Amino acid sequence: MVTRYDPAGLQGEFEPGSRSRVLRNLLGIRRVRDIHAAESEALVLAQRQALEHFSENHRFTVADVCLLHRMWLGPIYAWAGEYRSVNIGKGGFQFAHAQRVPDLMAEWQRGPLAQHTPCRLTDPTQVARALAVVHGELILIHPFREGNGRVARLLALLMGLQAGLPPMDFSPLEGRGKAAYIAGIHAALDRDYQPLALLFTRVIVRTWKRHAASSAG
Repeated sequence: MVTRYDPAGLQGEFEPGSRSRVLRNLLGIRRVRDIHAAESEALVLAQRQALEHFSENHRFTVADVCLLHRMWLGPIYAWAGEYRSVNIGKGGFQFAHAQRVPDLMAEWQRGPLAQHTPCRLTDPTQVARALAVVHGELILIHPFREGNGRVARLLALLMGLQAGLPPMDFSPLEGRGKAAYIAGIHAALDRDYQPLALLFTRVIVRTWKRHAASSAG
């Protein structure tokens, strides 16, 4: 949950009656549980759309990332697909200032996105490194008001498919792995991507194990 924010237009508003716990939304949802459910259902549909929309040879751009965000949250938030206009922090960590987001995203496109997409690598270690760089930098920018982590994972899933992986299982980044994931994001601030790369290696291993089990079944 966002720990701090500077109100700026619609993105700074909460749904009336939600006790400032749910952002203003197009569905009039006021309960946290219900907005989480709506976002989860919409993400499944957005993933299907994305799989049909982007090819294995596609080089991603910031416009594509905004499109992914809009595919997912467009039915829920009026500002879906737009860069955030609020300053946000999480767990005592402050993300990039809102005014810097456009320039930082342009820099991210010229650097990690141009370098690592399309992700046509075959060596799992190299794939994990590419995912770590792209993912870590996007999370540090945190370009959107809501949903940055899940959009970053959706992009990672698409990159993984380009590299010949099955749809990725991100469970190693959750539960007991969450603390290591947060530490990996903090390490990326100093351009140390190795902790995140190790986590994505676990994701890749877990993905192949799950794929093998489902194929055998």
